[in-house]
Amino acid sequence: MNMHIHSENMVQTIGALEQYIQRPIPDAKVIRHLAKKHPMRITHYYLDLIDWDDPKDPIRKIAIPSLGEQKRSGTFDTSGEHVHTKFRGFQHKYRQTALILTTNRCAVYCRHCFRKRLVGLVDNEVVVDWDEVVAYLGAHREVTNVLLSGGDPLILATDHLEDILGRLARIPHLRYVRIGSRIPVVLPDRILDDDPLHEAFKAFASGGKQLYVTTQFNHPRELTTTSIRSVKRLQEDGVIVNNQTVLLKGVNDCPSVMAELQAALARAGVIPYYVFQCRPVTTVMDEFQVPLHDACQLIDEARKQLDGLSKRFRFVMSHLTGKIEILGWSDGGIYAKYHQTNRPSLHNKLFHKRLGKDVGWLDLGG
Repeated sequence: MNMHIHSENMVQTIGALEQYIQRPIPDAKVIRHLAKKHPMRITHYYLDLIDWDDPKDPIRKIAIPSLGEQKRSGTFDTSGEHVHTKFRGFQHKYRQTALILTTNRCAVYCRHCFRKRLVGLVDNEVVVDWDEVVAYLGAHREVTNVLLSGGDPLILATDHLEDILGRLARIPHLRYVRIGSRIPVVLPDRILDDDPLHEAFKAFASGGKQLYVTTQFNHPRELTTTSIRSVKRLQEDGVIVNNQTVLLKGVNDCPSVMAELQAALARAGVIPYYVFQCRPVTTVMDEFQVPLHDACQLIDEARKQLDGLSKRFRFVMSHLTGKIEILGWSDGGIYAKYHQTNRPSLHNKLFHKRLGKDVGWLDLGG
């Protein structure tokens, strides 16, 4: 059942966007060209969250192409995904975790996406052979969990998701499965109106393994009554819902906004898991990345406004060398610690890196 993911519920061209919102889009010619290079796709639900009288509306910036995407700084693979790909659609970067690219499609194509090389464009990195996946996992007992990613796995047909979960449920040494999804944020009715999806989730849970859905709420206005209802529905299935926020210039780069978001997540029963430093992705870096000096100050100020449960997130970056927790700015740079890495010499390493105040990413020599 995928009735809410049909194209008639999406806006995918500038013409259709102007028709839906009944007003012209500034710089439409340039925006149209940008949308050809990196497709635009937005659900009606998410479009309705935008205040079109505000040219700096944060939801608009997430979903609508902007002139800043013309800047070409950065790269399209910032964390070494190609290096750690074992076969098509399957990555094994960290010892205990396997990552599977299940699709190249999403309900909304976020302009800050770190997989802009793939999403909405090509499917040559998407898994095709699930027998190969099962065989690899069976031979690697060190893998305790699988992350289903993409694209957005919850855009897949429910029977396909059910088949995937069924295969993973039969692998004894897997403790849990994670699904990374923006569907609760951008298309919550896909969850609310699909009873077979909930049966599939309950069936998986009945096998003794835990299912997690990791959402990406980036702004308090995304936490609507409907989106929270979709989260509650998942929780009723025994799914644990946590959230990964991306720190984005012009969206949530204000301490009070970040604090309001994390507090609202905790109030909704969603676990604040990570806040990610925006990656230096081509067409993304100049438009969305906050310098690390400013980012550290922002996170510190936001945490001052939060209580225990709402400030338990880690501020991290997904670096080529591993997942690095950014502890704070002092002595002319950042203090940081490796939270996860596949390099034994870096495990739990605490370090200080002197940086200019305008630097947004770490050069650690790869």
